[in-house]
Amino acid sequence: MAAARERISQATARRIALAAQGFADPLPRGPVDRRHLRRVLGRTNLLQIDSVNVLQRAHYLPAFSRLGPYDIGLLDRMAYVDHELFEYWGHEASLLPVALHPLLRWRMQQNHRYSAVSGEQAAFVAEVLRLVRERGPVGAGDIRVGERLKGAWWSWDATKRGLEYLFASGEVTTAGRRSFERLYDVPERVLPPAVLELPTPDPADAIRELIRLSARAHGIGTLRDLADYFRLRLTPTKPAVASLVEAGELLPVAVQGWDEPAYLFSQAAVPRRVRRSALLSPFDPLVWERARTTRLWGFHYRIEIYVPAPKRVHGYYVLPFLHDEALRARVDLKADRKAGVLRVLASWLEPGSDAGDVAHALAAELRRAADWQGLGDVLVSPRGDLADALARVPGMVKQSVA
Repeated sequence: MAAARERISQATARRIALAAQGFADPLPRGPVDRRHLRRVLGRTNLLQIDSVNVLQRAHYLPAFSRLGPYDIGLLDRMAYVDHELFEYWGHEASLLPVALHPLLRWRMQQNHRYSAVSGEQAAFVAEVLRLVRERGPVGAGDIRVGERLKGAWWSWDATKRGLEYLFASGEVTTAGRRSFERLYDVPERVLPPAVLELPTPDPADAIRELIRLSARAHGIGTLRDLADYFRLRLTPTKPAVASLVEAGELLPVAVQGWDEPAYLFSQAAVPRRVRRSALLSPFDPLVWERARTTRLWGFHYRIEIYVPAPKRVHGYYVLPFLHDEALRARVDLKADRKAGVLRVLASWLEPGSDAGDVAHALAAELRRAADWQGLGDVLVSPRGDLADALARVPGMVKQSVA
């Protein structure tokens, strides 16, 4: 008969999750430097990249949430000058520490095998690769292969497809960004030789290590949670979890209110309390797995950028607001750079939260975000059930309905 799993309360599970993601770490006392950013990456393992730029690019926001204002150029230099980070498919498109490159080579090989091209397409991709070797780093618009025939492989649109195929298969990588456009080059001219020379682990061993990193980043999670962090399938995840359980690195537990069994990372911190307020990107690792966010906080969340405006419930680019171990509010934000202001298009209070307390804490974070972005006033729209309380906080500017 199997032994009963240790029971973990919801409150404890939340504190474990927050600590694992760095929200129990002390804030920097001075300017944020590389050590602080490395500490964040040591917690998150990656930064998801997304093209939406309503407030700030997604990969810059997790460090702000954990550290406060910092120079985003520092992260850019780490990624594209010193190459401490590389771009690849981690949890969607991501920036990852270069030490993880060997752990993802099986995915590169798999992409090469499953997305294999043949015939005219193979010749086209080979020519694209030759041009990258000859001219790199280059953007898709910098090279032309064959005639521009709409719908044909030998066209400009196909050049981008060929580059993305080469990127997914690891034959080219990102050397830099030009106004967010990816610039491609071959790995040997971008990644550190010491990284490229590292041996390639067996896929099962690599997946086991990725699951261990996922467990460390989660602190506590279900099988599906652990698989989702690096977008792994459940079939290879199950033996990896079983191996880590046998090694004592994962402890089977039961979390109050969870329908599925859970696993506790053996070295996870369990703080007695977490005092932190933070605006969270929709692509922050703490909340990107929406089912887990619901299980931990009862916070039902979806990003509505693809929802037609009349059907949106909370807004276009809504950020959850973390305050003292709970997700207490959500705000629809826009950095209006032309007007030089931060616009709070809507603000909503979560059930059971104190409007006055949350409004004051949220106002402080909004002011920090505005300062970080070089913006002036924080303009609060009347939309949302937290708007009145937020607009009354000193330093917030109430915006009348147009």
